[in-house]
Amino acid sequence: MSTARPAPSRRPEVLAAGAATVTVVLWASAFVSIRSAGEAYSPGALALGRLLSGVLTLGVICLLRREGLPARPAWRGIAISGLLWFGFYMVVLNWGEQQVDAGTAALVVNVGPILIALLGARLLGDALPPRLLAGMAVSFAGAVTVGLSMSGEGGSSLFGVVLCLLAAVAYAGGVVAQKPALGHASALQVTTFGCLVGAVLCLPFTGQLVTEAADAPVSATLNMVYLGVFPTALAFTTWAYALARTTAGRMGATTYAVPALVVLMSWLALGEVPGLLTLAGGALCLAGVAVSRSRRRARAAAPDEVTESRSENASRSA
Repeated sequence: MSTARPAPSRRPEVLAAGAATVTVVLWASAFVSIRSAGEAYSPGALALGRLLSGVLTLGVICLLRREGLPARPAWRGIAISGLLWFGFYMVVLNWGEQQVDAGTAALVVNVGPILIALLGARLLGDALPPRLLAGMAVSFAGAVTVGLSMSGEGGSSLFGVVLCLLAAVAYAGGVVAQKPALGHASALQVTTFGCLVGAVLCLPFTGQLVTEAADAPVSATLNMVYLGVFPTALAFTTWAYALARTTAGRMGATTYAVPALVVLMSWLALGEVPGLLTLAGGALCLAGVAVSRSRRRARAAAPDEVTESRSENASRSA
């Protein structure tokens, strides 16, 4: 009499996929808000205001949930990700987007997921399955298509491209540093203290933030607060939750959905009608994400086949 093993619960996988989806949608919305807030705030002031809003939100949640300090082994990863991703990345990306057009910025920053996969394989021992590599290739082609379709004439500078490339490197390094920390601390702890480290790094921009906030329109300030509460506090926490349950490479590939969603949100919120080439690029981004997130399912042997195999083995050994 054979007893079938119960199928493993898919609930953790579904929750992780849902968390990744929340992250991607909120990060896409951030591009729209940055464009509005960036008209009134300089790169450093905008980054500091966003991070302070995020720290305040996360701090309240930590107090309500009675989250303590992260374990000592987690601090190295938290500190590195806080410096690279929460601090340096946000300032440099804001600065870069003032130097180049949106298409060029999106194109250069999307080198990040490729660097994440390579660094994850080298430093964390993550596998690079063919489907992940194929999906990233398709998504990168889509990002290139979106970038070229959105690029304006004369809107780019070499300095701006270098800034966006530095942002991509900082993003990749931050993600890879964050992954080991999640083995010793919760997603909320890693996000909260990483955001705090980034805010401390940006404190030299306090004077700019105070001066610019006094003259900024209410809409720009509200967009800055939104960036801190949702794309930072909430989205970075859901990102950390999902990252703890998969590889850095697969999570990095998921962010290739962001350019497609930015195109859609700009269409709906700003009235910027995308061209056919932009839509095609967005579709490629989503298709690549679907390929990279898919898994090959092993064919389960039928019960009769298992019984036959056992009988044959028994007769051979008799």
